[in-house]
Amino acid sequence: MNNSDKIKQAAEILSKAKRIVGFTGAGTSAESGIPPFRGEGGIWNKYDPNSLDIDFYYSHTKDSWRIIREVFYNFFSNKEIKPNPGHEVLAKWEKEGRLSAVITQNIDDLHTVAGNKTVYEFHGNMARFVCTHCGKKFTAKEIQLTENPPRCEDCGGLLKPDFIFFGEGIPENAYYGSINAAENCDAFIIIGTSGQVSPANMIPGIAKRNGAKIIEINMEPSTYTNYITDLYLEGKSGEILPAIDTLIKWC
Repeated sequence: MNNSDKIKQAAEILSKAKRIVGFTGAGTSAESGIPPFRGEGGIWNKYDPNSLDIDFYYSHTKDSWRIIREVFYNFFSNKEIKPNPGHEVLAKWEKEGRLSAVITQNIDDLHTVAGNKTVYEFHGNMARFVCTHCGKKFTAKEIQLTENPPRCEDCGGLLKPDFIFFGEGIPENAYYGSINAAENCDAFIIIGTSGQVSPANMIPGIAKRNGAKIIEINMEPSTYTNYITDLYLEGKSGEILPAIDTLIKWC
């Protein structure tokens, strides 16, 4: 079956679905110009991942912040990073009342910028900072991101980006929200993820065990493809999702 036939089949599955969940990984963001962390061209080929260890951030704050600022904030400020057509289709489907949630492993906030309201950020969000002392949260735009590690304007405590460092647990609301969404959907779309990062990689299996049809859109086969995927479409989500959308006739 070629991709054209598979796109038609995906549209048929989704047209009948009442509760669709999207599950996105680095490949989704890569289409917007954000490099992945792992694999060819990945960020960790250039930087030591230990710089994002939570203990290292507390014990070597200045060294850790220098790398974080360069990787996450200087890079983004120098590029026009915006949602791609794949993000926009997922937001459209939520607005139309068919997509119940997006579960994302990405920290770039692009799903929210695109218009999605229910987004479970499994690994947090770089667009926010949290005070490690008093817990107050700030948007990145509210903070002067200088060479010095940022401090809380209320208590003077050290701020940290509100994404998950190595050594930190998954936020409870994202963890349990993702499980609930997977348990209660009838169509689950895996988009741009290899399925190698735990514990996020267990979420599609929950959907499968609860009877959801699994559609996968990836540039190459993942750990899910021959295991739980019902329909595999090879290619970019920014091209495939809009193509599916043009064929959908909601039941």
